[in-house]
Amino acid sequence: YRNFLNKGQSCLLNFSNTVVYKNAEHSWGRFCFQSSWPLVEKTTCLQISSVEQLPRHCSAWNIQIIRSFHVSPSFQAAPVPLFWIIVKPAQKLFAIILGRSIRNWWKALPPNKRELFKESARKNKWKILLGVSSLGVLFVVFYFTHLEETPITGRARLLVFGKEHFRELSQMEYDMWMEKFENKMLPETDARYQVVERVVGHLSESNKDIPQVSTLKWLIHVVDEPDVNAFVLPNGQVFVFTGLLNAVSDIHQLSFILGHEIAHAVLEHAAEKASLVHFLDFLSLIFLTVIWAICPRDSLAVVGQWIQGKLQEFMFDRPYSRTLEAEADKVGLQFAAKACVDVRASSVFWQQMELAETIQGQPKLPEWLSTHPSHENRAEHLDRLIPEALKIRESCNCPSLSGPDPRLIFRLNMQHLLESSKDQATQNSTKQDLSKPKLDFPHT
Repeated sequence: YRNFLNKGQSCLLNFSNTVVYKNAEHSWGRFCFQSSWPLVEKTTCLQISSVEQLPRHCSAWNIQIIRSFHVSPSFQAAPVPLFWIIVKPAQKLFAIILGRSIRNWWKALPPNKRELFKESARKNKWKILLGVSSLGVLFVVFYFTHLEETPITGRARLLVFGKEHFRELSQMEYDMWMEKFENKMLPETDARYQVVERVVGHLSESNKDIPQVSTLKWLIHVVDEPDVNAFVLPNGQVFVFTGLLNAVSDIHQLSFILGHEIAHAVLEHAAEKASLVHFLDFLSLIFLTVIWAICPRDSLAVVGQWIQGKLQEFMFDRPYSRTLEAEADKVGLQFAAKACVDVRASSVFWQQMELAETIQGQPKLPEWLSTHPSHENRAEHLDRLIPEALKIRESCNCPSLSGPDPRLIFRLNMQHLLESSKDQATQNSTKQDLSKPKLDFPHT
């Protein structure tokens, strides 16, 4: 049991070729993972002779005691053009001042004038209703005239900002990340860098029939940080943290995670999320003005504004983010399948993440509070997509998968762990020392 709690160790050893990956003729070298899992106390090395053939199966997997894994930084998932970043606070301030001015103006009116306004409003109620309806029609027309089809999936989505806006912002964000991690970037000669480079190169080469994949130039950056994270900017800049390399059990899981991140860039999720946020923020200005106009006191208006913001966040923003994450999982799984990856390992990764958080004792928040699906639901969603991905893999003339299903191995290991835990608890209960056993759970 203590061995199970020990942190798994990963190693990347003996690369036979240190030259930067240029074509499919270069060898993969060795990609090794050593697990401290008591049932699989061995080192598994994946030896690939050609980039055209990925390893069929890796039986060893490691459990890392890690922090929550959130692919894509939160602000990168919804960037907005700089102009709107500057104007957005000014718009809210204008709505607050306008609403508060209307309220003060109404309070200052004599009672007889208030009655005159009310009587005039009753007489012209149809004109007022027509004006409000016309405003609503304008928003509806604007929405439907800015709908576009999502690449690959064909889903209709609102797209207000053009791609060129986000290419410029991507460069600014890239400069920010490079400045932040200037002294933590791994060199191209590092084995871990080469692993990521070859995985991304193989994914892009296998999916070059997709225009959005072939037109982007994918540049690799591996950051020596313990965070379990990876993200891809809209301009094709790939950032992978070494904490992620330590968290994955094999190259199949790494390929799926990077395929997921590439899918975000290919599907233009950054522009889509920013468009929705901009549209909803513009609508919220009307409600914000009304709130500050009808609330009798500023304190109530502040509370109303906070409630409005939370309703928008939990009813629109976060559910939409979870939808984009699920779509990236689906497309990323397809990218991995076309690259002859063992797609069955994708759901195992999220089961490992779920187990790691459980061991760590992290509280489980409801999914509706998060911008990402829960690890459990994510694994279940991928399990439903795996049969289709296997068909895609077969249609690409990939080598047949051999060995047991990694999902079955994970379940058997979990069953064995539970049985071992029960046996250990039974043995402890028979001892004369009734003191509570001390379990040393690592925190990182």
